[in-house]
Amino acid sequence: MTVSDSHVERAVSAPARPSAPRRRGAHFDDGLMGVALLAGPANVIMQLARPGVGYGVYESRVESGRVDLHPIKRARTTFTYLAVATKGSDAQRKAFRRAVNTAHAQVYSTDESPVKYHAFDKDLQLWVAACLYKGGVDVYRLFVGELDDETADQHYADGARLGTTLQVPPEMWPADRAAFDDYWQRSLDQVHIDDTLRDYLYPIAANRIRGVRLPGFVQRRAEAFALLITTGFLPQRFRDEMRLPWDDGRQRAFDRVMSVLRMANHALPSVVRQFPFNVLLKDVDRRIRTGRPLI
Repeated sequence: MTVSDSHVERAVSAPARPSAPRRRGAHFDDGLMGVALLAGPANVIMQLARPGVGYGVYESRVESGRVDLHPIKRARTTFTYLAVATKGSDAQRKAFRRAVNTAHAQVYSTDESPVKYHAFDKDLQLWVAACLYKGGVDVYRLFVGELDDETADQHYADGARLGTTLQVPPEMWPADRAAFDDYWQRSLDQVHIDDTLRDYLYPIAANRIRGVRLPGFVQRRAEAFALLITTGFLPQRFRDEMRLPWDDGRQRAFDRVMSVLRMANHALPSVVRQFPFNVLLKDVDRRIRTGRPLI
């Protein structure tokens, strides 16, 4: 993974592709774009690369929230959380926090667990929030353009809500972007994906959906494309942990796909670019109003 400045690390490794030019009038509200879903599997891998998070999800007794069993529902929950934490109202954040806390109360290690964990561990929650923040910056830079200092500082301050919407106290969020860089580099020392978690995460990287099987050739091509996108969004450290190969040819293929998607994304009106996040926020209000579960 290539570091382009002292604050933000690129999503792809050298050779670095040219960053997207910044659109006139672009705002970080564009960071919640539908194209961000492409980076979702890579961000899940980053989060679960901390063993406490990885085994917390792998051994979770909350069956309905398991990404391997219910990938669509899990994706809805994750993207709704992103929308609520970054753009939701105080009422929406409080309601979502209560719902997540109810589920997290059931996520804790047992005597048989190889790693001790609890979903209310503030350090692990901070790590998850940090991964989400970095993923948002990477998507913005790739599809919108470089952030000026004022926009980057504002987004970083807003990023604290990714943790404080759960249990992370505001003072735990690194004070500024430089402090975040220090935190991130130190946290990489705690990243490790063992064989058990690697086997669990590989189908996520390849976008395999349980119970869905395409004809052989189509399945292989679909998985190869998914692996290209997922690996392209992963920092090299995480590629190595997952044992996912990367080279100049794959980098060029990833760049070509992103270039086409970037042009298509720029041509869309804002309301379409921000789908499904704008719809998910409305769905939260509907669920609160009708008493339906939020997650």
